[in-house]
Amino acid sequence: MIKKKIINKGRIRRVDGGFAFIPHRFLTGGFVSNLSRDQLLLYFFLVLAADRFGLSFYSYDKICTLLEMSLDQYVEARCGLIKKDLIAFDGTVFQVLALPPEVTPNSEPGKPHPLEQLARNLFKEVTS
Repeated sequence: MIKKKIINKGRIRRVDGGFAFIPHRFLTGGFVSNLSRDQLLLYFFLVLAADRFGLSFYSYDKICTLLEMSLDQYVEARCGLIKKDLIAFDGTVFQVLALPPEVTPNSEPGKPHPLEQLARNLFKEVTS
């Protein structure tokens, strides 16, 4: 068993006033492995940009610039997140939604996302 100890006591992370968080179930419930790279990137961006209600209003051109995505990549990622019931979008405002009870199956066959195992290992180290 790995014994944990704080490495840098002067830089301990704490929540100061931001609202960004991702539930642990995002990893353990299979949501990470069900997203494409662009969907994952857009989802994390929207989580970081959201207020305490999950709302944000970045324009597509700003998002594309910040995430270095083409318009087609952005639209495909946004539509995928909407279809998987992770976000809502009214044409102007995004809302990051509470996670649905189950993962919406991926319509594209393929192997799990490579970040899933990395994230599992990181969370295992943090929680043990």
